[in-house]
Amino acid sequence: MGRMLIEATLKDERAQLGAAFDRPGSLALGRDAAELAGLPDCGVLVTDDVVTGLKACDCLIDFTRPEGTLRHLALCEQHGVAMVIGTTGMDEAAKARIAQAAGRIPVVFAPNMAVGVNLLFKLLDTAARILEKGYDVEIVEAHHRMKVDAPSGTALRLGEVVAQAQGRKLSECAVYGREGHTGERDAQTIGFATVRGGDIVGDHTVMFCGLGERVEISHKAGSRMPYALGSLRAAHFLAGREHGLFDMQDVLGLR
Repeated sequence: MGRMLIEATLKDERAQLGAAFDRPGSLALGRDAAELAGLPDCGVLVTDDVVTGLKACDCLIDFTRPEGTLRHLALCEQHGVAMVIGTTGMDEAAKARIAQAAGRIPVVFAPNMAVGVNLLFKLLDTAARILEKGYDVEIVEAHHRMKVDAPSGTALRLGEVVAQAQGRKLSECAVYGREGHTGERDAQTIGFATVRGGDIVGDHTVMFCGLGERVEISHKAGSRMPYALGSLRAAHFLAGREHGLFDMQDVLGLR
């Protein structure tokens, strides 16, 4: 994801790569960031010194882990740097911390940065309202074997969109696994199925299963570039803003 972000930034005429970070001990440290993306050197070396690097930045795009993101959030808050957060697996305490920081700096925090996925959220809201009665809702997601959280943040957001559109709470109707003699399906539930394997970038499908028909709404990512391009779009959206918490629906004007 970092390589995709570097490539997308260097190819964006409205953006300038100010810094590139990696964890301490990474073999990428000290190398030219553009080299990692297969592009001519740009003069920005990969570093683990976030504090110094942020001095050259207006916005930090973060795709790490929750613990790392929260450390970076505190630094951005301290130095007045906007932040785009693509990290998933955040618990409620972490989300509250992000909302708190957004009172001082502008933040885009979304479960998925791809423009296509955020269009999917909008389409799904319409479908869920129309197909509220007589349709069972199942959400299937698939990702690479290295993904550490399940279901994906995107899948959970898909479930939230359906539940909200139908006047329900996902926490009260979600079913995250089935095994053994489960009995007849409860029509009020929203089911989730998770696949992990190989190098799958990210597939999400929401199924509305009725009698004699099935409506499926899907998004399949062939690379991580859509996430990078969406993140840059979010960074441009934050330019000039003093503070506030936004998501990709705000960035794309879909509210």
